[in-house]
Amino acid sequence: MARPLDHSSEVLAPAGTSTIRAQPAHSWPPTTWEQTVSPEIISILALVAIFAIATFLPINMGALAFVAAFLVGTLAVGMTTDDILAGFPGELVLTLIGVTYLFAIAQNNGTVDLLVRGAVKLVAGRVAFIPWIMFAVTGVLTAIGALGPAAVAIIAPIALGFAARFRISPLLMGMMVVHGAQAGGFSPISVYGVTVNTIVADNDLPSSPVTVFLGSLFFNVAIGAIIFVVLGGRQLVGRKVTDEDVPASTEDGDTSAEVTGHGTSAGSAVDTVTAPSKVTFEQVLTLLGLVVLVLLALVFDLDIGFVSITIATVLALFSAARHKGAVMQISWSTVLLIAGVLTFVSVLQAAGTIEYVGQSVTSIGAPLLVALLLAYIGAVVSAFASSTAIIGVAISLAVPFLLAGEIGAVGVVVALAVSATIVDVSPFSTNGALVLANAQDVDRDRFYKQILGYSGVVVLVGPLVAWLVFVVPGWL
Repeated sequence: MARPLDHSSEVLAPAGTSTIRAQPAHSWPPTTWEQTVSPEIISILALVAIFAIATFLPINMGALAFVAAFLVGTLAVGMTTDDILAGFPGELVLTLIGVTYLFAIAQNNGTVDLLVRGAVKLVAGRVAFIPWIMFAVTGVLTAIGALGPAAVAIIAPIALGFAARFRISPLLMGMMVVHGAQAGGFSPISVYGVTVNTIVADNDLPSSPVTVFLGSLFFNVAIGAIIFVVLGGRQLVGRKVTDEDVPASTEDGDTSAEVTGHGTSAGSAVDTVTAPSKVTFEQVLTLLGLVVLVLLALVFDLDIGFVSITIATVLALFSAARHKGAVMQISWSTVLLIAGVLTFVSVLQAAGTIEYVGQSVTSIGAPLLVALLLAYIGAVVSAFASSTAIIGVAISLAVPFLLAGEIGAVGVVVALAVSATIVDVSPFSTNGALVLANAQDVDRDRFYKQILGYSGVVVLVGPLVAWLVFVVPGWL
């Protein structure tokens, strides 16, 4: 149908309205498609299309997501390009760049090898203990108040370096780090814990901060035990570090294979690789930089992206020639992937898609079923967006039927909290992206698909198990 010559009266509908374009009274009748397809539905279809194309074609999903954000945002939601760019995850992008740049330098100057030798000595050569040490250290950091992404950003590069050196599955090691972060993530003094407990208190719901903390802790420990068995941990039991696992370091910080012999006894290998060796000035500076990173990010709550890239740049000044290639070691494909997807997620939020889905679920009325569906919504959305924000939305949507007292409020809160955070293993979340970006000696596309597959299993099974454990019995 031909359009009238005068278009001056057309305006784009605001986000969340039921039509694509607000039509003036004298305008031609809108088509059936314009009448029936809302911005929310269009954005959901676009999301499905992104996944389908990226699955069957070797196109970076981030690039597809940027295109979808532009087209859906401007044509269906009525956003300007400035509005769309406001959803660009600049902080996360800077974190990915800064952390991977810093640890590229640490790898190049032999500091990572120094840390490897320390870890070998700590576990007396028992390789099976290393993933659990990474799990525990990350959990302690989040339990004492560190943001999950900050703790993962600090531990993941070291842990994945160990994985490459000791022939441990990088998927196992990376997921142990992320689940470790979630294990401590709901302590009463942590960011997640304070957020959940505040929302519960503000809505006059029954609360139990210790139960929320322990629920998440034991749930993630159980997941850790399962993935340890499934992802190759059984093959690590009884295996000890050999001379082949940890090459000695030369004086200039580079690794070499000068260790003689290939004994299978942990004693000789550990003695060899942990024997006193010359530590370079640059390695001392790098270790000092890592300590400063931890202090500034965790104690003084400074942005880890700015801090890490500052430290990396300072270290590069001391040996510019050696580190001129470190910038190329930044995982730029991962940066594009995460930036594009999260920018599109901001368009979904502006379109009201998340609220639309949430309201559709809560209108069902059956408390147990609503709790399960909210857990799934929290898991799916949190796999792409801020877990902290999604926890708040999910609990807020649950308040009306929780106040009715037909279902245990504490159990629902624990289930929603767990469901919204265990999916941070997703490669589209900050934690999952850090694991993907810092993996060593892997086919990155294949590793991305492994993480995506694992996170898919977590999204499908995790909320159901959390619901069965914390909600259905009614014991909380």
